[in-house]
Amino acid sequence: MKRKTDMKKPNHERWLITYSDMITLLLIFFIVMYTLSRIDVQKFQYLSASLAKALGAGGMVLDSPGPSVVPGIAGSVPQSAMESGENQQLENVKRDLEKYIRESNLNAKVTVTSEERGVVLSFQGEVLFRLGSAELTPRAREIISRVGPLLEKMPNYIRVEGHTDDLPIVSGIYPSNWELSAARANSVLRELIRNFNIHPHRLSAVAYGEYRPIVPNDSDDHRQMNRRVNIVILYSKFAVTEAAGTHRMDSGGPNSN
Repeated sequence: MKRKTDMKKPNHERWLITYSDMITLLLIFFIVMYTLSRIDVQKFQYLSASLAKALGAGGMVLDSPGPSVVPGIAGSVPQSAMESGENQQLENVKRDLEKYIRESNLNAKVTVTSEERGVVLSFQGEVLFRLGSAELTPRAREIISRVGPLLEKMPNYIRVEGHTDDLPIVSGIYPSNWELSAARANSVLRELIRNFNIHPHRLSAVAYGEYRPIVPNDSDDHRQMNRRVNIVILYSKFAVTEAAGTHRMDSGGPNSN
């Protein structure tokens, strides 16, 4: 009687399993690479700004992305055509404001600068208000009447910032410099809404009181420089944070006034 051998034949096709796994991984890898190559830069920047604010990183989150696998964005996010166009528009507005300031002999009291957040038009307090007052002077209304049409050109959000010096306020109207700086910012904001085609949702008013000086409050000249109102034309990359809550307010929820 023959002995039956129970030996199995070797499986020479097992390598196909490993091969198919490798092909699947390569496919996934190339899909990821293709997706990264199609990244929406503007949305990436909006995400960066939102995360920086949410995490309280002071703008550090995603500001320095480091080396990247996507060609052209290693170490930084390139400017899109939209951003380049916006930069040119803001530069044109800045140039027009500088021309008006120069022609009106306001160089000593009004400045316009480009900052990371946008174009900042800064008025020393005495250009717009009497000491301790938040009522615009006739000269102030004339100046704003010349500035307003330039602000109308841009769809950007506009922030009006009120600042004071550190001298205690002596007034029965405003308990502190906080209230005075807020009232001054709101006076400028209302003037813009009343006389120009600037939708209120684009505008905001901020009060800093005495706590954001640009020079030490150690002399009358320095205090005069710190008493100021800024009109800031913000870059559109800050639209996400500026517009936060706009939809909720417009929807007329149960707590809306």
